[in-house]
Amino acid sequence: MVNPWAGEVEVVLNGEPHRAKLTLGALAELETALQVGSLVDLAQRFECGKFSARDVIVLLVAGLRGGGWQGNAEAFCRMEIKGGPIEAARLAAELLARAFTFPDET
Repeated sequence: MVNPWAGEVEVVLNGEPHRAKLTLGALAELETALQVGSLVDLAQRFECGKFSARDVIVLLVAGLRGGGWQGNAEAFCRMEIKGGPIEAARLAAELLARAFTFPDET
């Protein structure tokens, strides 16, 4: 079970639930992988609906790794995400929002 107060989101991969969380290390991984000037820039891309599939993948992989998952982007891309691409995008946005707000504010 995930803890939204700790910024956690549940991501179901191949039918198995995983905890995702954007730790400081995961946030640094995001900045590097997506080459964004700041995390605010990344959040704005999601708020404006101008994010890419790559943004979603990198964000979810960073969050999953922050939650203890040992996989990488290549492994992630071979897995089935419960809810498909739409749910993946929603989870990525929720993960990013939970990193900077309390659950009742998202």
